[in-house]
Amino acid sequence: MRYFSSADKLPEETTGAVITKAGAVDWQGNQKVKEEVTMFQTDDVKIKKIKELLPPVAVLEKFPATETASSTTFQAREAIHNMLQDKDDRLLVVIGPCSIHDPKAAIEYGQRLKALRDELSGQLEIVMRVYFEKPRTTVGWKGLINDPYLNDTYEINDGLRMGRKLLLDLTDMGMPTASEFLDMITPQYVADLISWGAIGARTTESQVHRELASGLSCPVGFKNGTDGNIKIASDAIRSAGASHHFLSVTKFGHSAIVETAGNPDCHIILRGGKEPNYSAAHVSNIKQELEVAGLPQKVMIDFSHANSSKQFKRQMVVAEDVAAQIAQGEHAIFGVMIESHLVEGRQDLTPGCNLTYGQSITDACIGWEDTETVLRQLAAAIEARRQR
Repeated sequence: MRYFSSADKLPEETTGAVITKAGAVDWQGNQKVKEEVTMFQTDDVKIKKIKELLPPVAVLEKFPATETASSTTFQAREAIHNMLQDKDDRLLVVIGPCSIHDPKAAIEYGQRLKALRDELSGQLEIVMRVYFEKPRTTVGWKGLINDPYLNDTYEINDGLRMGRKLLLDLTDMGMPTASEFLDMITPQYVADLISWGAIGARTTESQVHRELASGLSCPVGFKNGTDGNIKIASDAIRSAGASHHFLSVTKFGHSAIVETAGNPDCHIILRGGKEPNYSAAHVSNIKQELEVAGLPQKVMIDFSHANSSKQFKRQMVVAEDVAAQIAQGEHAIFGVMIESHLVEGRQDLTPGCNLTYGQSITDACIGWEDTETVLRQLAAAIEARRQR
């Protein structure tokens, strides 16, 4: 039995339930008769409107995981687990656009990347970066799920549908996906189609994100702090490895208390801080810090952000340095992250102006030609390490 009709109407379309300050409703959406009158408004004082969100089950039924999609996701998770356990000497490469704003361009990118994934599968485990949520220092476009039409309409129900549909299309073609987990509710809609997850530099210290990571089914990377401090990330890894109890929602959208088992497949992502931290000297120092903390000496290096001094072309410089470290026998570097798109650079999202197809609207990315170069360079480095 379907939870929703084939029309798949939104709850507010079906029941007319849009909750605002103007009307008090009970938990079933029925108008309440006020029994007491107070002079003081203390609830929802700064809330304009609350709209019903589709429960996860409605989106999961609309876009159910196929056998191929589930297999793609599961096998990539297993491969990453084995890399963290020194049972697979390949390199994990999380690569793709800074953020997804155009599903059509994302599919084309995924098709091209799948060909390279197949070609270089003996050396690299390539997973496509599919980021739907963007943390903001102040304000700005927050991603496909939050504002899928790029016009400040915030049709989040549509964004959730579009996001899951894209993940399903990619995994159905055999392209595993990676994403950042920023929101506490969104994982219930998409996490079954994600092979690797990230907790960003701004949220690694957050207790609720550590709790979330402890229950995710995929391996999770924690970025070092924006100041370059890795203790925040190492603390997060230990926390996420433990069991937690916290508040969340069920697949049917009901508030719930979740108990997790702990996630043993967590690691640090070096993204730079006040200065880059990808060099051999940095990696050596961080290995020592991880050992002192009692954590596995496994690191992923982010070629972008502070490691590239926010100059997208410098990702090529970082790639050359990291490839040399790997070729010289460094086994602590088990993964890398690269921001790449069909067209290099970035563009502003300007109302009334057409966007360049296949170019980022958030952080600048390397283009496709450089993408191929970097991936082959990394594959060659793995082969060189094997010869040592």
